Amino acid sequence: MAGGGSGNLSLADAAGEADALAQEGKERELSQLRAQWDEDLEMAARAADFRERAVAYRAIGQFRFRTKKELLRRGLDDESPAVRGSALLSLERLSRDHPGDVNDLRPLLHELVTHDGNEAVRRLAVVALRNGSPRPDTIQILASLGQDDEQSRELRDAAAKVAQVLRRKGTK
Repeated sequence: MAGGGSGNLSLADAAGEADALAQEGKERELSQLRAQWDEDLEMAARAADFRERAVAYRAIGQFRFRTKKELLRRGLDDESPAVRGSALLSLERLSRDHPGDVNDLRPLLHELVTHDGNEAVRRLAVVALRNGSPRPDTIQILASLGQDDEQSRELRDAAAKVAQVLRRKGTK
């Protein structure tokens, strides 16, 4: 996908550039890049090819596109685990300074953590929940997962660790 008025830059390349600008605190340049790529990102998120959708959903976080929360919600419901994973990566990044993003999607995240058919998606949802408020229902779900011997060691460890982090947050 060429586009964004940036010559032959791909969406993935532009997203990498946006991430670098955000890390450098270059808000004006980042805003200009967002404006250039907004339409291309939206089109890629609706592409038939899951790989294009995955790039688009990951780019939301790299661009720090706070206005794309509804689009992220759609990505979390996508049929492709790669797309759901990319949407979760973006949600985790956007929610680091804005726990409300996780709180707004908490029921969907709980569903992904407990019932998604892809273990990597489940672990990414656990990691995203870390940035939300320390709600008792989330802590209980994660603590139970952390003790469930039928789950993989990686998922149990991640869930137990995030439950502990949320408990600590709740006591501050």
